[in-house]
Amino acid sequence: MSIVLAIDGMGGDHAPEMIIEGMAKAVMRFPHIRFELFGDEERISPLLGKHESLVAVTHFHPTTEVITSDAKPTAAIRGFKDSSLRRAILSVREGCASGVVSAGNTGAYMALSRLVLGTLPGIDRPAIGGLMPTFNGPKVMLDMGANVEVSAENLIEFAIMGVAFARVVLGIQDPSVGLLNIGTEELKGNPTIKLAHQALKESAFIPNFKGFIEGDSISQGIVDVTVADGFAGNICLKTAEGTGKLMGHFLREGIKRSLLSKLGVLLAKPAFDYLRDKIDPRHYNGAPFLGLQGVAVKSHGGTDGEGFLQAISVALHMIEKNINASISQEILAFSSSNSTEERTKVKFCAL
Repeated sequence: MSIVLAIDGMGGDHAPEMIIEGMAKAVMRFPHIRFELFGDEERISPLLGKHESLVAVTHFHPTTEVITSDAKPTAAIRGFKDSSLRRAILSVREGCASGVVSAGNTGAYMALSRLVLGTLPGIDRPAIGGLMPTFNGPKVMLDMGANVEVSAENLIEFAIMGVAFARVVLGIQDPSVGLLNIGTEELKGNPTIKLAHQALKESAFIPNFKGFIEGDSISQGIVDVTVADGFAGNICLKTAEGTGKLMGHFLREGIKRSLLSKLGVLLAKPAFDYLRDKIDPRHYNGAPFLGLQGVAVKSHGGTDGEGFLQAISVALHMIEKNINASISQEILAFSSSNSTEERTKVKFCAL
């Protein structure tokens, strides 16, 4: 059965070239995929014409506007009616596509997705989820930047969505959950995270709740799902990306220092190949907006065709596994397992 994805052809630092490259790779890997592509006809048509197999499964829609990386979310909502991003999202709401993928402006993408698609019942705010490399394989982390300020109720929703995502994407039946904090002691942290911790600890809905974890626990893979507000989560993500680049820089500089080092690289090539594969950010590209009534996946703006292929793969997997149904079931089960009085306490205690 075919799955149709809407693609923002103008989003990202290297669009539309890397977009078309990623789509062409996706056609080779996923024969059942179809595309609704939106973008500048003058720039996209010549690129699209180079891939006959891609042309055969793509319905192209010319657009006249592009939401740039420096555009404010409010401006994207009020204007840009014929932008490639807005029209790609609209195609999901109209039922022409089952999901949307964009490497464009994150703030505008989230704002438009929330406005156009709406949130799932029981979800106050969507969150950006994603996979992080760890000692124990890929693990889930959210929120990665959508919500700078959150309530305790939001953090609880993030935990529930993270559990559903880990079950669907990683195949973990009973995912462990940790709240990112400045220490593991219960007395540490701000009132919001303390309240979320208390509620998750006292609730039997997430039996594998591990309490507070610190930043170094993320790379150790101590828990399957790390929950944070968007401010801390985005800093963690960007710090991890920067650390990876720093390690690569020092490694290359070290190799250049002597002939013996260069010879050593040849001997250690299998090890270096293994390292490159494990920390390659393209393999973890594709961050879904969890909690929406529709599948929307954000690709890193600076990725290449291989990375965009991975983002497409994430969107396909979420659609095939019906991630939104899983999240809705988890939210409903949580609501049913807690009294109205308890839920009201979590929602308003911090006010």
